[in-house]
Amino acid sequence: MGKLFLVPTPIGNLEDITLRAIRVLKEVDVILAEDTRTSGKLLQHLNIATPMQSHHMHNEHKRVDAIVKRLLGGASIALISDAGTPGISDPGFLLTRACIEQHIEVDCLPGATAFVPALVNSGLPNDKFVFEGFLPVKKGRQTRLLLLAEDPRTLIFYESPHKLIKTLTQFLEYFGSERQISVSRELTKMYEETIRGTVAEVLEHFSQKPPKGEIVIIVGGKK
Repeated sequence: MGKLFLVPTPIGNLEDITLRAIRVLKEVDVILAEDTRTSGKLLQHLNIATPMQSHHMHNEHKRVDAIVKRLLGGASIALISDAGTPGISDPGFLLTRACIEQHIEVDCLPGATAFVPALVNSGLPNDKFVFEGFLPVKKGRQTRLLLLAEDPRTLIFYESPHKLIKTLTQFLEYFGSERQISVSRELTKMYEETIRGTVAEVLEHFSQKPPKGEIVIIVGGKK
């Protein structure tokens, strides 16, 4: 029987990949990549010639059975996303669940994940926290915000730059203007930035300076 490896890739800085991850990517029979063009640049940088196949949110449901069959036949397969750890707001859960159901060994390597440095760097309590990822776009968004407004744990969100102002404005409405937050963008990249303060202060900052890049928002829990 084969084995599935979940391999984290850098979220920005290409040096943020482990020696073990490089070895696994060289040794497996095939690499499943969220975007073969994006991952191809990383593999070329690392001198990895392992064949790639596309595996993303639009074809994940259709391809799981075929991948599991190949694993049952003895193949070793690595799954990578465009950046970070597979399965964290990226494809990976469905395949992992299917492998576990078929008693196929799954090995998740430790490595880059955007929310961990953003949380630790925020200065907000990190002994208890909840990862929310992306908020619902429409249906269920208000209900979710009302529920989270009462949560005493630190909250973690992912957001796109063009939706940040809308999200911060809603945080102002549901969490209050004085709630402490931290917004990190472009983590590990050249223009990495973290802005800390109250919701009102951070909203004012990004209203005057529109954000770019990948964004992680850390919100202090209700006191």
